[in-house]
Amino acid sequence: MRSTRRFFLRTAAALGSALALPSCASPAPRPKKRHDEKLKLLVIGVGGRGAGNLDDVRSESIVGLCDIDRQQLVRAGKDFKDAKQFVDFRRALEMSSLDGVVISTPDHTHFPAAMMALSRGLDVYCEKPLTHTVMQSRCLQVKARAVGAVTQMGTQIHANANYHRVVEAIRAGVIGDVERVHVFVGTTDWSGKGLPKVEPVPSHVEWDLWLGPARARDYSSAYHPAGWRRYWAFGGGTTADMACHFTDLPFWALELDAPIEIRADGPDPDNEGAPRDLACEYVYPARGQRKEVRLRWSCGALAPKEELAARGLSDWRNAVLFIGSKGWLISDYVKHEIGPKESFVGYTPPPQTLTPSPGHHREWILACKDRTQPSCAFDYAAPLTEAVLLANVAFRGARGKALCWDAARMSLSGEGSAMAQDLLDVPMRDGWEC
Repeated sequence: MRSTRRFFLRTAAALGSALALPSCASPAPRPKKRHDEKLKLLVIGVGGRGAGNLDDVRSESIVGLCDIDRQQLVRAGKDFKDAKQFVDFRRALEMSSLDGVVISTPDHTHFPAAMMALSRGLDVYCEKPLTHTVMQSRCLQVKARAVGAVTQMGTQIHANANYHRVVEAIRAGVIGDVERVHVFVGTTDWSGKGLPKVEPVPSHVEWDLWLGPARARDYSSAYHPAGWRRYWAFGGGTTADMACHFTDLPFWALELDAPIEIRADGPDPDNEGAPRDLACEYVYPARGQRKEVRLRWSCGALAPKEELAARGLSDWRNAVLFIGSKGWLISDYVKHEIGPKESFVGYTPPPQTLTPSPGHHREWILACKDRTQPSCAFDYAAPLTEAVLLANVAFRGARGKALCWDAARMSLSGEGSAMAQDLLDVPMRDGWEC
């Protein structure tokens, strides 16, 4: 088994200062397409979230469908009768004349599928979190930049008008300098404990292909088709699932990059399953006109109850609370509120400066044709994913202890850092190296 760290170190040596990644990558020198020309797309993972993504790119030419579950594959094939069907994405990626790939597999197979696609010079749309490990995210960012691919991570809420208005308000200084942010999700529970019951592999499931780069283990319906998020071997619990959506808002509005300190806490970590309750404190250093930002992510029962109650916001269950020098702003996916109310009587929102999105998938499709980059290209999505996944790393490796994070060196320091450092990546099973 091989770690992606070798790839990272080799690529780092080759690209040198490119690892600073200060801006979006230049697009590949592939020809532009007219907007009425169709992209030739392969969709990997066509059940669950994958079915939604497939529907959202159906305007293009779907030439390949891939899924380890033949029932889901047959179901998707009824609407795309001309598409070739595959159970192994390694074989599917051998198709000629592809323009791009849409990846909606479980987290642990995002990286090999995306890396293989990028290595072929294909454009990539990949569900969130971008990868299963911190190291994998950095590797994909470096690779996407090296080949000039047009990329997008599936944080669909990023395209919502409400998020746009919040970003504009925060950047316009409506609530002053923001130095504290609470990001919390209390209604989602992707927790698990121990190994689930072993069951016979259904005849329609290619279990070894589902495992992909992960260590071999017995099948359980607790993993496929939906419960895999609960287990460290394949997902990252509620944090990996939901933090990408909600932390996206402060990450965007405050132009965050890499934290310099993290501290995660919760119950005693389980070797196999993610916790219901987890909280992680991040420190982002001052940069330019932005002051130091302390961001707290929490899920389950660890929401900032006192902070919410003090502002009459106890009814909010999943949201982002920005606390500024002139007031506060709280937002979920579809609405936001600014306070205290007495300070914002007659409030007029700032001018709309962000370009309206044609839709998250449409952004990527048009960018592929124009050879530009959409709003959640890997240059943006990879640092966001790294920060999210660091919460799980700190919780599992050094619960309750402060860790310093050197993003340039991909290195943790502090009490408990050795174990946490090991969790930045996982080995890949033979045959799945990228």
